Amino acid sequence: MSLMKPFSKLPGLNTANILLVESEENFQQRLAEALVKKTSITVNVRLAKSFPLPMENNETRPRIDLVAFIINLTSELSLHSAEEARKYLDPGYFLGKVCFMVTNARNSLVPTERLDAVRKLAASLHCPLLFAEDQTPEGVNSAAGRLLTILKAASGLVPVTTALYLSNLTRCTLPPDFEQPSFD
Repeated sequence: MSLMKPFSKLPGLNTANILLVESEENFQQRLAEALVKKTSITVNVRLAKSFPLPMENNETRPRIDLVAFIINLTSELSLHSAEEARKYLDPGYFLGKVCFMVTNARNSLVPTERLDAVRKLAASLHCPLLFAEDQTPEGVNSAAGRLLTILKAASGLVPVTTALYLSNLTRCTLPPDFEQPSFD
């Protein structure tokens, strides 16, 4: 088992590389298309269903500036896949180069425990947690814009801003009494 390392390859000039990881690939392709259309810089989007990534493409794979885990809350498999994938990433990725994007958070059929588990996962890894609307083109474009902002900082294309600094500003936090039962 080899770990994916954030600084093992040199960056490209005015280029940002993102890896979108989604187990069901429902939202992944539309988000990738919106990311490429929406920017003036060169954005290379890589798609993956799960980790570990295949070793045969390791030499030709560019440096990945941001790993975005897309979690569909209506699927238990999606959450489990994101939880399992973190052991294949070098700890250096969790210093501003990983984010979680959640879809279907408004669905009434989603158990609240699943959303709480995602929030705990993002908070424990000090990663940003983004919510996205995947049913409309406007929602996809909005999600791409937010993801692009994080990607530019993670790839070093924003002057005087580092991925770690942005991560501190956008990371998911839990209230101190999150584990306490509610008596309402």
